[in-house]
Amino acid sequence: MSDRLGKPGEFPYTRGAYREMYRSRLWTMRQYAGFGTADESNRRYRYLLSQGTTGLSVAFDLPTQMGLDSDHSMAAGEVGRVGVAISSLADMERLFEGIPLEGVSTSMTINSTAAILLSYYALVSRRQGANWRKLQGTIQNDILKEYIARGTYIYPPRPAMRIITDIFAWAGREMPEWNTISISGYHIREAGSTAVQELAFTFANAIAYIEAAVSAGLPVDSFAPRLSFFFNSHSDFLEEIAKFRAARRIYAGLMRDRFGAKDARSLMLRFHVQTAGSTLTAQQPDVNLVRTAMQALAAVLGGAQSLHTNSRDEALALPTEESARLALRTQQIIAYESGVTHTVDPAGGSQRIEALTDSIEQGVLDYLRRIDELGGTLRAIETGYIQNEIQNAAYDYQREIETGKRIVVGVNRFQQDERAVPTFRLDPALESGQVERLRQVRASRSQAAVEEKLAALEQAARGDGNLMPVIFDAADAYATVGEISDRLRGVFGEYREG
Repeated sequence: MSDRLGKPGEFPYTRGAYREMYRSRLWTMRQYAGFGTADESNRRYRYLLSQGTTGLSVAFDLPTQMGLDSDHSMAAGEVGRVGVAISSLADMERLFEGIPLEGVSTSMTINSTAAILLSYYALVSRRQGANWRKLQGTIQNDILKEYIARGTYIYPPRPAMRIITDIFAWAGREMPEWNTISISGYHIREAGSTAVQELAFTFANAIAYIEAAVSAGLPVDSFAPRLSFFFNSHSDFLEEIAKFRAARRIYAGLMRDRFGAKDARSLMLRFHVQTAGSTLTAQQPDVNLVRTAMQALAAVLGGAQSLHTNSRDEALALPTEESARLALRTQQIIAYESGVTHTVDPAGGSQRIEALTDSIEQGVLDYLRRIDELGGTLRAIETGYIQNEIQNAAYDYQREIETGKRIVVGVNRFQQDERAVPTFRLDPALESGQVERLRQVRASRSQAAVEEKLAALEQAARGDGNLMPVIFDAADAYATVGEISDRLRGVFGEYREG
């Protein structure tokens, strides 16, 4: 048992990635936010920083995620709705106005257009006079989970994988303290997977990314220390604690035994956690505060490196400022009042926790063997195996709720008459203002320079060189998200499921 547990900060890291864990440094309190235009989101970020959040996490709207500018016909009605609208470098400059990027860690939840948004971010830091080699943060850059759980993909999997490995190589040279990917189980769980499936399919994706990077000529220890992960904290309290512990042990074994990693940092699983949005209910939304608190505590007991706590009203709308503050206060109470940070791995040694940890580990390894037998992750995605497994689990979960086998307070038990709840409302005039600002950007930039950089990008995409330098140059010329994405669409095509 001791060999499978180890000590905190030592292989196989079951008990924690670091020896002292929260006794020497708390997790990063990173609240996910973004809505409307860059100006509205900038005000929310400044507010959260003033209230004690210790890291930023940027939510982008669907047009930005899908490589569409705010004035595209398909963007109508979606601009700024589920995240901030970013169409060009000018938007990113306003988004972080007055926020010194060298002094804050920023996570960006962006995938298909990750290379573009990372370029914008680095360029903003340069305009601030910062040294982007010292920037700390994470770009999600996890396209495989989009094909199996979320759907904001643009290009087919293989050219999309090329862009990801190009980011690994470029950022490894230019932004050595930046996490080049956040391999995400969160969305897999939100799509309906079990805890075991969440880890299994996340690690299957990780294996595919690592294999692609190694095949591209990158030594595993040159990029593996900057890989990070993103998990869900769901409602089964003990299972979630055990899941995080099992995840560290599985990953350490994979990196050492499958990929031959030597650097201890390559073996350490570092992960962000978000509480489970899918468990929030529109009924009795104040009860969501309790759900979120329990899920956040499980993440802390499981050893997360950073954490987002959902707001009570997110089943109804974007969170109000008050709800966002209460969500942050939940983390602060756990950190400063609960006492759980005084002990490393306080749940370790519990018979139930250790049994669950072992059981989850075995279930994950069984799935990984099955995916290998199918020919690997890409093949498992192409055949629909992973998607079908998630869909079946989601169906079973929902049936349990509908039959009453699984109790959800306020939904199928302990209901009450509902009262109207004040919710956040996005000003529809923001969309027209965003479109007008984009028009001004196009009018004020050098169109000849933009066309030159886009032509160079298209030529590079038809070759096999790293795309990041040419994407960066196009971004610097104020080429838009849509313009850059369209040039790549012209070369790579678009993915159509089925």
